[in-house]
Amino acid sequence: MSGAAASIALLQLASPALPIGGYSYSTGLEWGVDSGAVRDEARAREWIADVLALSLASFEGPIARDAMRAAARLPDPGAAHVLAELNATAIAARETAELRLESEQMGYSLGRWLEAVCPEPDGRTAAVAGLSPLAMPVAWALAATRLGLGERDALLGLFWAFVENQAMVLMKAVPMGQIAAQRLLRSLAPDLQAAVERALVLPRDAWSSAAPGLAIASARHETQYSRLFRS
Repeated sequence: MSGAAASIALLQLASPALPIGGYSYSTGLEWGVDSGAVRDEARAREWIADVLALSLASFEGPIARDAMRAAARLPDPGAAHVLAELNATAIAARETAELRLESEQMGYSLGRWLEAVCPEPDGRTAAVAGLSPLAMPVAWALAATRLGLGERDALLGLFWAFVENQAMVLMKAVPMGQIAAQRLLRSLAPDLQAAVERALVLPRDAWSSAAPGLAIASARHETQYSRLFRS
């Protein structure tokens, strides 16, 4: 795929207009705002950078990376087995009902988008159909592979989509102004780059989704009295 074609595919996949429902989830950040833990740009940056490092770079990113490698070998039965294993691992690692719902719902919607926008009439489609529920990082890997993206671009898009959605949450919940949100996104560029590079090389025996603060935030959000977001 040419550089321009790859860039267009990446922009489409990472666009907030992608109809997978990401705008309805905060990944625990809404509770962070409600509790007072996140009340300004500095605290917001710290929160998002921590989730990037502890969850995405160390777990969801490596899962998506290995899922892309397996997806590239479909319809080989061994590749389908690897995808199923990675998908089960991604789902099992979600510590709360809300985090699991978020991953499964967005994964389902991205899978539907994939079959509607980029269908393939061979055994690859059958292998994907067997993944139910479909976890978000595996769905992202399948979409990125079918769009012809490389691993680095795919992970950058996955991480950027998360960070941008967090900024949109802050604009609604803090509330944070648009310029402040843009400044925050710009300040997170080094963290995004570092997260991508870590996810590209992290061996499986070093994977970790241990982010207890995020799990607590999500669990408390489940009983939060007033909320805008589903997680």
